[in-house]
Amino acid sequence: MHIVKNNAALAQLASECEKELGAVFAEIDQTAYKNTEKVMRVFATNQLSERHFATTSGYGYNDDGRDMCDRLFAQVFGCESGFARHNIISGTHAIAIALFGLLRPNDTLYSVTGKPYDTLDNVIGLSGANGDGSLADFGVKYRQTELIDGKTLDYEAIKNTLISDKSIKVVFAQRSKGYLSRRSLPSSEINALYELVKQYSGAYLVVDNCYGEFCEETEPKADILVGSLIKNPGGGIAETGGYIVGTKKAVELASYRLTVPGIGLEAGASLGQTKNMIKGLFFAPHATAQALKTAVFAALLFEKLGYDVSPTAFEKRVDIIQTVNLKNADTLLKFCRGIQAGSPIDSFVEPVGWAMPGYNDEVVMAAGTFTQGSSIELSADAPIREPYTVYLQGGVTYESGKYGILSAARYMLDLM
Repeated sequence: MHIVKNNAALAQLASECEKELGAVFAEIDQTAYKNTEKVMRVFATNQLSERHFATTSGYGYNDDGRDMCDRLFAQVFGCESGFARHNIISGTHAIAIALFGLLRPNDTLYSVTGKPYDTLDNVIGLSGANGDGSLADFGVKYRQTELIDGKTLDYEAIKNTLISDKSIKVVFAQRSKGYLSRRSLPSSEINALYELVKQYSGAYLVVDNCYGEFCEETEPKADILVGSLIKNPGGGIAETGGYIVGTKKAVELASYRLTVPGIGLEAGASLGQTKNMIKGLFFAPHATAQALKTAVFAALLFEKLGYDVSPTAFEKRVDIIQTVNLKNADTLLKFCRGIQAGSPIDSFVEPVGWAMPGYNDEVVMAAGTFTQGSSIELSADAPIREPYTVYLQGGVTYESGKYGILSAARYMLDLM
């Protein structure tokens, strides 16, 4: 544990961290290049042109740009079909579209990564059917299997459940950890899950891909992958939106929930948002790499300052989230205030805990971002509950990410 008593000592510690991380940074850059190569090939193959950025209104029939955007997202993610829409308001919204599109009364939704992220509680109806329009209200049942020791999928338990319960229609996997102390999942393990599901069941595999896009050279295999455009795949450019990609049949069913049966993806005006979504996809591999560098720098710095971090700086990363256990509520709030103070927008605002819609505990959020709620831009959030773990993500430039991390450290060390 390093004892830091002044700003000069903190700057020296930061410099030491960067020297140690040289090989890690180089590996991140190589992944970014491979993913950029993939994006560029898809753009060229589809002959993306300036005309695809033209805006449409009303019904949006014959919107070539919208249809082009759909193809680009599907092909970049290695899928048969897909769509990206500015009117998907969040990752949770995208997941809900997929789940309501695929599930019917008396079907079972089966989560194989334990309890999903807090904002899905009301979507699933984990408190039961209470008339608010949750899946439970429509007669959809729910069950889950925990990860083994919070680390790996329990393939044997999943297999046995799929064999014994033929009501399972959707197998759900959350790639990232959410507000849980567990390991995020690499594409290879989700691919193995996909093969298992197809071998023992006719169910769809739906994967919440949020925070994981472009962290590896390939994306997971699934019937549906979903995510938010104000996270990795929007590249810090898209100002709203989400995507759903996957197999043709599954995406078609999801599209009927996005709009209505019989119309699906045939209508929907782009309202001038297509360019930002496509441009964001272009920037996404690079922006994700910057966020990864910010995360590994934070991991090493705070580990040297005596805090437990996950993953550690030299572990393989499959998403942009970095956790730091801050031991008490006071340090947690100082950390978030430091991130906010080191942000380009609203740096003067002091984050406090509040009863945020969709969460069961008070949550503190630091996000001085150009796009409200963007987590590809540097941000930090945490439920104010033991063990006082903060979830840090983003940094569209490493330089600004480093600045924000050092600001958080200064607040925690009372060096302001």
